[in-house]
Parts: sequence; structure tokens; C-alpha cells
Amino acid sequence: MTILPKQARIVEVGPRDGLQNEPEAISTEDKRRFIHLLVASGLQQIEVTSFVHPKRIPQLADAADLIRSLQPHPGVTYSALVPNMKGLERAQETGIQRIAVFTAASETFTQKNINMTIKESLDTFRPVIEGGLALGMSVRAYVSTCWVCPYEGDIAPEQVLPVVQALAGMGVDEISLGDTIGAAVPTDVKRTMDLLLTHHPADKLALHFHDTYGTALANVVAGLEMGVTTFDASAGGLGGCPYAPGASGNLATEDLVYLLTRMGVETGVNLGKLAEASAFMQGVLGRRLPSKQLQRLMANMETGASLCS
Repeated sequence: MTILPKQARIVEVGPRDGLQNEPEAISTEDKRRFIHLLVASGLQQIEVTSFVHPKRIPQLADAADLIRSLQPHPGVTYSALVPNMKGLERAQETGIQRIAVFTAASETFTQKNINMTIKESLDTFRPVIEGGLALGMSVRAYVSTCWVCPYEGDIAPEQVLPVVQALAGMGVDEISLGDTIGAAVPTDVKRTMDLLLTHHPADKLALHFHDTYGTALANVVAGLEMGVTTFDASAGGLGGCPYAPGASGNLATEDLVYLLTRMGVETGVNLGKLAEASAFMQGVLGRRLPSKQLQRLMANMETGASLCS
């Protein structure tokens, strides 16, 4: 019998990875309230925005104003995506203490996403990582398309390993491995992790699943069984990827919390309060979000049942 970890850590990416794909910009005040509701649920790691050029992602053009508006909370870390040295300068001005960089395991996807080769992306991020560390920041890294690329198809574990090794060598403290189009299944996850875990400890790796084919939660279980305890998720299932045709939203945080709690893995997150945060954003967007647990809990509210049931 597989022994599961007693605790898991959730990195909430909805305010950045989710809202960046909305067709209309969300007000800074609504983003601020959303993030504070997420904090109230017990989430302690929240990626709130990105310092990508405003013309590239106008939905996050208010990055600096948003960060300055956020109330600090003991034990809560806000982070932001930083693509280059200019982005790092903008991030530094806000006082944020955690940043993230991003590349991919697929050459074609990297070209489509950031108009660079993988090597060029790593060369670009090296001074960002070094600069962030010198400023006392901590640095996370994302590697997209670790299992399947929308342009190249299946990605071999041997394609992922050198990218992870390069980022680890630059001093990032955590590397998030992304199933960008949500096509991986547990056997894929285990095959890649078998290789990566021979070179890197499980507590330095995180898993970031999309739920396009409905396999995200099964992939989380595969990761848990291999000792990974950090998972990215997006409240309500917000998000997707504009450079990955057919990709649906991220794994919904509510669905992840329910799974982990039911399996006896502690998260520190109150599912009812989390649903309140997602319900708020669902109202702002004016459409139903895909999280199964969110919709179940909202149905309970409508019938007068407890939100936490």
C-alpha cells in the first residue's frame, strides 16, 4: 500500500494564470477582493499578477497598483511572474518578495509563447534569477509542456530534464512542471517523474495540471504517490493558455482541496471559504466556472444547506 504524505501545499495561480486570459480586464478592486477572499480560505501561496509588458497582457496592466493594494498577512506569500530585467525592476518597486520565471520543454511552444528558443529563454532568465536573489527575493520557475506539446506532440522525459537542471543550477527554489494542454495521464506523469526524481528531490518540484481531458486529479494522485507535495491550482478552474490551442482551464482549487482532504492529506484550506472566493469571481465574470466542487457548494447554498457540507 502506498503511503501518502500527511500534508500538501497548494500554490494558487488563479489571480494571474486565470485572469490573464479573460477577454475583458477585471478591475483592480475586484482582483484585490478576490485575493483577500483566497487568503481568508487559508491559502498561503498566491501568484497575484505578472510583470509582462502591459501591451502583451493588458488584463494584468495594473500589476504594480494591485500589489501595493494588497494587505500583508502573516504566513502568506504573494508572488508575481517576471519575464525579463525590466519586469524585475517593476517588481522590485512594489516590494514583492517572490517572483517566478517561465520557459518550456518544447522548442516550438517556447517560440510561440515567448518568441525565443529554450536556450535563449534560459539565458534571458539567468540575470533575472540572479538579480532577484541578490535583492533578497525567492524565485520559482515554470516549465510548460512537460508531457504533451500542442505543436510537437509527446514530450520525452529526456527533454524535460535538462531544462529542470539548468533552472535548478541558477538557484530557483522550486520548479513547477506543467501539463499545459491537460493531455497527460498518470502513466505519463510517473514516467517523467521517475527520471526527474533521480536528479532532484521531490520537495523542489511542483506539478501544474490542466483538466482538458479530465485527468488532472488522477495525475495529482500519481504525483502524491511519488512523493510530490506541491500542486498548482486555480480557484474555480479559471484559466487556460492562449498559446496552447484547445487547452481548458487549470485544475480547480476546490476540486483539488476536496480530493486531498478526502484522502487524508491536509491542506490548511477551508473549502467553504474558498468557494466564496470563487463565487465572487464567478459573479464578476458573469459566467459559470468549471469547478465541480464550486457548483456543488453553490447548489447547497441555494437550497439552504451548509456551504461547508
